[in-house]
Order: sequence, then structure tokens, then C-alpha cells
Amino acid sequence: MATNNHIAQVAMVEEDGLPCGKRLQAPFSTTSARIEQWEDDNQGKKKSSLTLGERLGLKDLYSLNVWRASVGELLGSAVLVFMLDTIVISSFETQTKTPNVLMSILIAITITILLLAVFPISGGHMNPVISFSAALVGLISLSRAFIYIFAQCVGALLGALALQAVVSQKITQTFSLGGCTLTVIVPGPNGPVVTGIETSQALWLEIICTFIFLFASIWLAYDHRQAKALGVVVVFLIIGTVLGLLVFVSTTLTEKKGYAGAGMNPARCLGPAMIRGGHLWDGHWVFWVGPSISCMVFYIYTKIIPSNHFHANGYPHDFFNVLRGLV
Repeated sequence: MATNNHIAQVAMVEEDGLPCGKRLQAPFSTTSARIEQWEDDNQGKKKSSLTLGERLGLKDLYSLNVWRASVGELLGSAVLVFMLDTIVISSFETQTKTPNVLMSILIAITITILLLAVFPISGGHMNPVISFSAALVGLISLSRAFIYIFAQCVGALLGALALQAVVSQKITQTFSLGGCTLTVIVPGPNGPVVTGIETSQALWLEIICTFIFLFASIWLAYDHRQAKALGVVVVFLIIGTVLGLLVFVSTTLTEKKGYAGAGMNPARCLGPAMIRGGHLWDGHWVFWVGPSISCMVFYIYTKIIPSNHFHANGYPHDFFNVLRGLV
């Protein structure tokens, strides 16, 4: 009889996963709270005992595996720049009334395929926005992010060189090698005129579009629960689709000849600028500053929301923890 009463009491506590018995609820909750507090205290002590070099992940600078992984970022970025820029040129060269629609669809497909190709090697960043954001959140170290961004910029340069080698001089001049532009010089009735959008407008587009990119798609890749539930193919398909939509929106809203749309990838903008030069450097800082601001805002967002809503596995020391090591 005593055994049956004990079983019934435990069943009351565990029914539907909710504590129902008052006699067992209080001790169980107190014990859980103490365990969580003990884990938090030990984790805090462990973090505080780390050196600044460990927080920055300086060992990654001397890791052969990290540099090998960066080769994937380099080649992936080179192919990405070559493909995206040829898509931009080809879309406007085709006899279609809506080249931006065709361009957006092709960009979405290309990015999805390249993400699947590079992901097993380095994580499939191919974009300083992703690498910088991942370092801020704590998925990778700042040192690894630096290596990846350097490889991405070199890869973008190689991609632009490959594009210049296969297109004619006329197309290079007409489409600015498919690079990121705010303005362009076109013939006018009284001589050449500059057409495009204002720098402030382009900066806001970079900030808003990049944040949407991080919030609506990259978030799925950062949270291992959602990434596992959806699967790699679905996550990357969502990322490619969101980027394609943002390209379509940014180019359609302005409707200004000379503006190439939101870059959302500073390395991709840097490659053609280094090869082509000229007006591609006009306002080029927008394509770096805007995404950087978005990454910081997105990081603050991840710190504000409840911790149980964001589960990420990776490097345990985010940006705030690195700053603590400097104090």
C-alpha cells in the first residue's frame, strides 16, 4: 500500500511534464536552481581565468587546419564574385523587361549551391558579414574571422580578375565589371552626367538589408536547433532566397540607373573596385560601414533576447567577453 501511494504521488508530479505535488515541487525546484547557479558560477570563473589570447583565439592564427579551411573561403569567394557579376551583366544584356527579377532568381540559386559546396570545408561563409557576425556572437574566434575575411577579399580579387579576362572592354565599361556602385557617368544632352542615389540612402539600404539578411536567414544557421530540424539544404535554400529577394527589393525601390543594389558582401564589392577602380571607389566605404553596423545591431539583439531562445554551439567567447578581458 505504501509503495502504491508513493508511485501515485510521483505520477502526480510528472503528469504532463508539470509539477503537481507541492511536497516534491519545492525541493526539486530548489535543487535545480542550486545546480544552475553552481554551473553559472563555475562557467564565470572559467571565463574570467582565461587570458586575452585565449579569448581572441590567437591559436587559430597558427593552426594549419584553419588556414586550410580558409582556402575554401578563398576559392568559394572567387567563384561567387565571378558568378554574381556575370549574372548581373547577363541579366541586363538579355531581352527582358524585368532583368532584376531574373537576376534575383539566378543569384538565389547560385548562392545556395555555393553554400552547399563550401560548408563542409569552412562553414560556408564567403562573406565578411557572416564571418564578422559569427565572431561577435561567439561561433568562431575573432582570429579565425580575420583569416576568413582576408581569404574572402583575396578570393574576390581573383574572381574579378577572372571576369575581366573573359569579358570585352565594352561590357567592362558599361557594367563596371558587375561591381557595387552608387553612381555612374552616362551621356547627357549637354555632356556626361552623374546618375545614381545619395550616399545616405545607400547607407541605410545597406544597414537595413544586411540586418534582414542576418535576422531572417543567417539566424537559422546560427541556432543549431533550427538548423538540425530544417536540414542543411533547407537552411541554405532559405539564405539564398532571402538574398535574392533583398537584391530585387533594393534594385526595384530606387529605380536609379547607376545604383547596383545593396551589396551585403563587402568582399564582393572590393574585388571589382580593386580591378576596375575609378567610380567604383566612390562611396565604397558604404558597403563596409553599413554591414558592420548591421552586424553590431544583430549581436545586440542576440544578447537582449532570452538565452533559452538562442542555442549556438561554437567558440564560447563572444564580443562582450573579449572586452571583459581588456578591462
